[in-house]
Amino acid sequence: MKKHILSSLAVASLMAVSQGAVAQNIAIVNGKAVPTARMEALAQQVARSGRPVTPEMQGQMREEIIAREIFVQEAQARGLDATDDYKNQLDLTRQSILIRELFADFQKKNPVTDEETKAEYDKFASANAGKEYRARHILVEKEDQAKALIAQLKKGAKFEDLAKKNSKDPGSGANGGDLDWANASSYVKEFSDALVALSKGKMTDTPVKTQFGFHIIRLDDLREAQLPKYEDVKPQIAQQLQQQKIAKFQEDLRAKAKGE
Repeated sequence: MKKHILSSLAVASLMAVSQGAVAQNIAIVNGKAVPTARMEALAQQVARSGRPVTPEMQGQMREEIIAREIFVQEAQARGLDATDDYKNQLDLTRQSILIRELFADFQKKNPVTDEETKAEYDKFASANAGKEYRARHILVEKEDQAKALIAQLKKGAKFEDLAKKNSKDPGSGANGGDLDWANASSYVKEFSDALVALSKGKMTDTPVKTQFGFHIIRLDDLREAQLPKYEDVKPQIAQQLQQQKIAKFQEDLRAKAKGE
């Protein structure tokens, strides 16, 4: 009876060890354990990409990890892990992972605050407040050419047709000179000054010279600036500020580094 009890305890102990090994490993390939940690690491990669880790995907990941172990064992058997090319690539990969983790750690410890996003929005709103202008223009290289076009317009030629035919601004020219809605500060000073001096429906009587050439400007409409709501653009502002923080972090690290 005593021997039977001892035997039962031994079996239970072996079963417990076996279950523990299964919990720590997802498989044994050619006698080598494939740890569950690999599964967890791959699941984290998938989650970071924004995809949900479904039960079906877990099965696919398990098969992928086992396949990788099989291929790695074969590559090692052929001595491929001892080549200089492999070692160089491994070092580059190691650096990439460490750099990614560095920036992830920085982002975690230096999040963009609501105060920062609101301050950035207020700065944007202040710079873009006021009136917006819907204008058209024709851009040419020479003043005489601009004067000739103004003469044609005064005789009844269509602004849109002359813009399509003559303007050297490819973006607006193809659309009849249309510049869409914009704040006057979006343009260079000479253009902006001439634009805000116009009444709705009027065009410049003389060519407006800028660094780009000579313009004929017509003001089609004006309105109070249509600014997006803070909540609608908050995610984009936060992303932009986070990128700026990371860029500053990189610059600071470069500045502190000692190079020879």
